[in-house]
Amino acid sequence: MKFLYAVLAIALAVPSLAQEQSKEGKKPTTLKSILLEQLRSTHNKAEWFVPVNTAVDGLTAEQAAWTDGKGNHSVGQLAYHIWFWDKEELAKFNGEPPVKYSGKNDDTFNNYDPKKWNETVKQLDQVLTDWENAIEAAPDAKLSEWASGIAHIGAHNAYHIGEIVMIRKEQGSWNPEKGVK
Repeated sequence: MKFLYAVLAIALAVPSLAQEQSKEGKKPTTLKSILLEQLRSTHNKAEWFVPVNTAVDGLTAEQAAWTDGKGNHSVGQLAYHIWFWDKEELAKFNGEPPVKYSGKNDDTFNNYDPKKWNETVKQLDQVLTDWENAIEAAPDAKLSEWASGIAHIGAHNAYHIGEIVMIRKEQGSWNPEKGVK
């Protein structure tokens, strides 16, 4: 029921916002533009917070594997986890079979291989690009059906990106000039 109210609120708000923006010469806001904005802000467009490309930029494989010794995840584990779930959900969105795995969420962190850090970073960037391309190409009806799930993907990514930045701060490898002092 909450989802229905959310869709209704967006449906009612978007036309009036679109009219207001068209008066100002801006492109009207659509569900597609909102979803793309959310995903891009967690991928490579710094807005309200640091995107993942910035959060992992310049990190060595050794730094990515570092943990605080208190049972918390490493940056590499978090990046792998984001990549895994984004890839899993994108496969479903595209009507493809999802990746087979044990069903244990811990494996989506623990299957990270520090020797493949650079590959993990590239795969993460690629799956986020693939998500953006899929949303660009998707019909509005499909986006309406998937809107809540896609919004949750963005929120999930943002949550773990915050963890990555905090780990880097604790580790001493974060440059505050990248967006978080």
